[in-house]
Amino acid sequence: MSDIVSVVGASAAVAAQHEVPTGVTLFFTLLLVALILCLALEEKIHAKKSLIVGLFAVVALLFGSYFELLPFGAVTLFNGESIHLPVYIPAIDWGVIAIILGSSIFVDVTSKSGLFTWVAIKLTKASVGDPIKLLWFYCFMTVVFSAVLNNVTAMIIVGSLTGVSLKKLGQMDKLLGFLLIEGLLTNIGGLLTLISSVPNIIVGNAAGISFVDFFLTASPFVLVASVVTILFGAKMFDIQGLKTAEEKKQAAFLVSSFDENDGIHSPAFFRFAAVMLLAFIVTIATASITPLVKDLGMGFVAIAFAVMMLVRYKSEVDQFYQSVDWDLLAFFMALFIVINVLEHAQVLALIGHGIAWIIGLGDTLGTGALLVAAAGFSSVTDNIPLAAMLSKILVAQNTAPDSALWWSVVFGANLGGNLTPIGSASTLVAVTIIHKYQLPMSFIGFVKVAFPFAMIHLGLATLYVLLVLK
Repeated sequence: MSDIVSVVGASAAVAAQHEVPTGVTLFFTLLLVALILCLALEEKIHAKKSLIVGLFAVVALLFGSYFELLPFGAVTLFNGESIHLPVYIPAIDWGVIAIILGSSIFVDVTSKSGLFTWVAIKLTKASVGDPIKLLWFYCFMTVVFSAVLNNVTAMIIVGSLTGVSLKKLGQMDKLLGFLLIEGLLTNIGGLLTLISSVPNIIVGNAAGISFVDFFLTASPFVLVASVVTILFGAKMFDIQGLKTAEEKKQAAFLVSSFDENDGIHSPAFFRFAAVMLLAFIVTIATASITPLVKDLGMGFVAIAFAVMMLVRYKSEVDQFYQSVDWDLLAFFMALFIVINVLEHAQVLALIGHGIAWIIGLGDTLGTGALLVAAAGFSSVTDNIPLAAMLSKILVAQNTAPDSALWWSVVFGANLGGNLTPIGSASTLVAVTIIHKYQLPMSFIGFVKVAFPFAMIHLGLATLYVLLVLK
């Protein structure tokens, strides 16, 4: 992940090295606003998200070239050699693309072993068929996985298990609520440790926050926010526990008929998949400190494990390629291109000037306003360059390591992902899984449902930063 941070820092530095006319910056700001509006109206214009963002990527690149904003030319490698790449290739965060692609294939192949069905039925039995107990199980699994793996992988794995459990219980009407709550919790779980998300690493390194201090500071908020989210989500989506003795008896009878071994056709493959899943989780969790792997990144880990699992179906791998959500990958690639052009157009710098003014409002008002502003901007732009830019502003102002301003950036950059489906990769993956089960969920629909949760999260974070960390 350190490589990602250095790349982000370099990208921000490059973007800051050239002057851009104010009119050009405002033009690209309007382009960002237009993109958000088109995504919000996707059902009205009858177009896929990937196509919408793809068209904006084409337009952004053309205007970026016209205004001479983009760094065309050869790229010099560490050994002195130079290569020529289209400018939009380095604009894409290939680490994220690799994580989504590799994790999706790995989970899909692993599911063929019956492992996920086995785990889901075990959890379903532990809940005794009670939907509210099952919700608590899966939600805390989401938070833990988001903290030790990454948000996208956590959502893919937990989302797959949830669908199996609710289908077994005949409670598919509650799947939408489960998946949305889990999607929101991925961004809360991403706050738990210093290595849970890239913004955490950027801010932690800039402020000099240790791994232990980060965990001790963030964990009380993560615990409270998770519990509040589950309670509020259960109420909003009418996920209730079994109340009467008759309901409990019927649920217990239904659960007793489940056999977790039904989906296991090959015990040997099942054991292999279990070992591989455990190895995958451990490797992802330790990727930032493992020699060789830390340089290759988590995307490499996801792809490598996917390839190893595909060996089991070596003559039929094409069926798994067909099941990959290419629309989701195309959406992210196009979005990364748009954000990169906006960065070179100084749109993020414009945001930075506004936030620098906010910081100057004073300790209490500035700290709270910074958190809300960071959340708002991270809901529509990439939170990685945003966190890098805000960290540079705080460093330039000689902000003390124990200042609550650092935590305003951490909480805002992570929790902003819960405001819109494009705010974070995991919320978009959650929406994709929802669509996979043919459940209705548009851009505006997500915002309407997620907004109350996001306001609660930001309210709790603001109180925590102002009352506890100040």
